[in-house]
Amino acid sequence: MLKKKLTKSQDKVFLGVFGGIANYFGIDPTIVRVIGILLFVFTGFFPLGVFYLLAALVMPEANKNDHDSNIVDGEFKEH
Repeated sequence: MLKKKLTKSQDKVFLGVFGGIANYFGIDPTIVRVIGILLFVFTGFFPLGVFYLLAALVMPEANKNDHDSNIVDGEFKEH
Protein backbone atom coordinates (compact mmCIF):
# COMPACT_ATOMS: atom_id res chain seq x y z
CA MET A 1 0.00 0.00 0.00
CA LEU A 2 1.36 3.39 -1.02
CA LYS A 3 1.22 5.91 1.80
CA LYS A 4 0.25 9.42 0.64
CA LYS A 5 2.57 12.21 1.67
CA LEU A 6 1.94 15.92 1.27
CA THR A 7 4.96 17.37 -0.51
CA LYS A 8 5.70 20.32 -2.77
CA SER A 9 5.08 19.67 -6.43
CA GLN A 10 7.95 19.08 -8.86
CA ASP A 11 5.86 20.94 -11.45
CA LYS A 12 6.01 24.30 -9.67
CA VAL A 13 4.74 27.67 -10.71
CA PHE A 14 5.92 29.56 -7.64
CA LEU A 15 6.91 27.44 -4.61
CA GLY A 16 5.00 24.22 -5.36
CA VAL A 17 2.49 24.41 -2.50
CA PHE A 18 -0.73 24.49 -4.55
CA GLY A 19 0.62 21.83 -6.92
CA GLY A 20 1.49 19.62 -3.97
CA ILE A 21 -1.98 20.03 -2.47
CA ALA A 22 -3.51 19.16 -5.85
CA ASN A 23 -1.33 16.05 -6.17
CA TYR A 24 -2.25 14.93 -2.65
CA PHE A 25 -6.00 15.15 -3.31
CA GLY A 26 -5.83 14.01 -6.95
CA ILE A 27 -7.15 17.29 -8.37
CA ASP A 28 -5.96 19.20 -11.42
CA PRO A 29 -3.26 21.65 -10.20
CA THR A 30 -4.66 24.46 -12.35
CA ILE A 31 -7.97 24.35 -10.47
CA VAL A 32 -6.23 24.53 -7.09
CA ARG A 33 -4.03 27.41 -8.27
CA VAL A 34 -7.00 29.39 -9.62
CA ILE A 35 -8.97 28.87 -6.38
CA GLY A 36 -5.90 29.90 -4.38
CA ILE A 37 -5.41 33.07 -6.40
CA LEU A 38 -9.11 33.97 -6.07
CA LEU A 39 -8.98 33.43 -2.29
CA PHE A 40 -5.81 35.51 -2.12
CA VAL A 41 -7.40 38.38 -4.07
CA PHE A 42 -10.74 38.39 -2.23
CA THR A 43 -9.46 37.86 1.33
CA GLY A 44 -6.31 39.95 1.18
CA PHE A 45 -2.77 38.89 1.90
CA PHE A 46 -3.06 37.98 5.57
CA PRO A 47 -4.98 34.71 5.73
CA LEU A 48 -3.87 32.89 2.59
CA GLY A 49 -0.53 34.62 2.09
CA VAL A 50 0.69 33.72 5.55
CA PHE A 51 -0.61 30.13 5.19
CA TYR A 52 1.10 29.77 1.81
CA LEU A 53 4.45 31.03 3.07
CA LEU A 54 4.30 28.83 6.18
CA ALA A 55 3.33 25.81 4.08
CA ALA A 56 6.24 26.51 1.71
CA LEU A 57 8.62 26.49 4.68
CA VAL A 58 7.18 23.35 6.30
CA MET A 59 6.32 21.10 3.33
CA PRO A 60 9.19 18.86 2.17
CA GLU A 61 10.33 18.73 -1.44
CA ALA A 62 8.91 15.84 -3.45
CA ASN A 63 11.32 12.99 -4.04
CA LYS A 64 11.39 11.88 -7.68
CA ASN A 65 11.61 8.24 -6.59
CA ASP A 66 8.50 8.35 -4.37
CA HIS A 67 5.98 7.92 -7.19
CA ASP A 68 7.18 4.97 -9.25
CA SER A 69 10.37 3.03 -8.77
CA ASN A 70 10.23 1.67 -12.33
CA ILE A 71 10.61 5.09 -13.93
CA VAL A 72 13.92 6.94 -14.08
CA ASP A 73 13.92 10.47 -15.53
CA GLY A 74 10.84 9.77 -17.67
CA GLU A 75 12.04 6.42 -19.00
CA PHE A 76 11.33 2.89 -17.84
CA LYS A 77 14.07 1.00 -16.06
CA GLU A 78 15.33 -2.09 -17.78
CA HIS A 79 15.43 -5.17 -15.59
